[in-house]
Amino acid sequence: MTMLVIFMVLACVVIDLLLRQHFRRLRDRRERLEQDRHQPVPVRLAFSDEAASLKRVEVTQPKARILAVDDEKVVLDSYRRILAPEGYSIDTVESGPEALSLLRRDPYDFVITDLKMPDMDGVEVVKAVKVLRPDVDVVVITGYGTIETAVETMARGACEYLRKPFTADELAGYVHRLLLRRRARLEAAKRKGVRVLRPSQAGDATAHEDAGQGGAFLSGGHTWAWVEPGGQVRVGLDDCASRAMGPVDAVVLPAPGLEVRCGDPLFSFRRGAEELSFPAPVSGRVQDLNGGLSADPGLVSRSPYRDGWICRLDPGDLAGELGRLRIGGPAQEWLAQEAARLQAAAANRPEAAGPLPLAALAQELFAAETTRV
Repeated sequence: MTMLVIFMVLACVVIDLLLRQHFRRLRDRRERLEQDRHQPVPVRLAFSDEAASLKRVEVTQPKARILAVDDEKVVLDSYRRILAPEGYSIDTVESGPEALSLLRRDPYDFVITDLKMPDMDGVEVVKAVKVLRPDVDVVVITGYGTIETAVETMARGACEYLRKPFTADELAGYVHRLLLRRRARLEAAKRKGVRVLRPSQAGDATAHEDAGQGGAFLSGGHTWAWVEPGGQVRVGLDDCASRAMGPVDAVVLPAPGLEVRCGDPLFSFRRGAEELSFPAPVSGRVQDLNGGLSADPGLVSRSPYRDGWICRLDPGDLAGELGRLRIGGPAQEWLAQEAARLQAAAANRPEAAGPLPLAALAQELFAAETTRV
């Protein structure tokens, strides 16, 4: 009897220690995730020179375009076999770097990635996709043994995870539900007057909308930075500022080779005797200019995210500076707030007065944000 009591006491002590250790790990994990939400997350932007394993199935008038990445060919075959007859165009590749290279070139609505892959796993794919194309929804495919890690990808930007194995009907129904949710979200964003557009739509905003291009980092100085596959950064003026500025006589481009720091004046616009400068969203050296702006400065207002880009920079401290910029949801919300603020200011100005003087516009553009570039 005494031995039994001793055994029960020891068992209670051991169980208590195990429970304490388990809850301590859970607490540490929650704290780490909470810190990650408020700190820049290291992102590995690994691009493949070519997508050698690419297999593509195109359908007429697709419901959505899907990019799937998995290191198992049989899984990719099942995606194409199941989703194409359901009305989806689908590209499949066998590695994360290949997926990121395709993501830079082609418009997609969804990325489906396996969690456990060699070289670049699903967590890294999620983080990279949300940097390059925050408008794309990412789905993580995971086995039962990795659910905890899959849930962690939600904090990195994944919209959902799906456990395997799954049947054809389960996969088709799951993607259909994701599509309905995506459509509802995009419609809600459109009603707010701001859209985050994929590259092929970058000039398609209506006259009453402001549009942030998916994948562009927005600065408080109303300039944007787009990380290109080769590591250079394309820079331009956001749609909100270009609309507020109205017609200009000339775009003053930076000198090739110019070294700039984040926040330094990079380019400017002239109207008559006035000139309005905008800051560099990141540090770097000017490598390339958009020569088309010299002949047609109106490109900046007609197509600010596509044909109206200003220059390319060879970045100096890209990893350290991207965390100061806005992307995805925060960029969309900020752009909506700025558009509403500038529209309210314009409403108080008589139409007969013409465009706001550039000096007054500068005060309006930069008044709301003086500490964050």
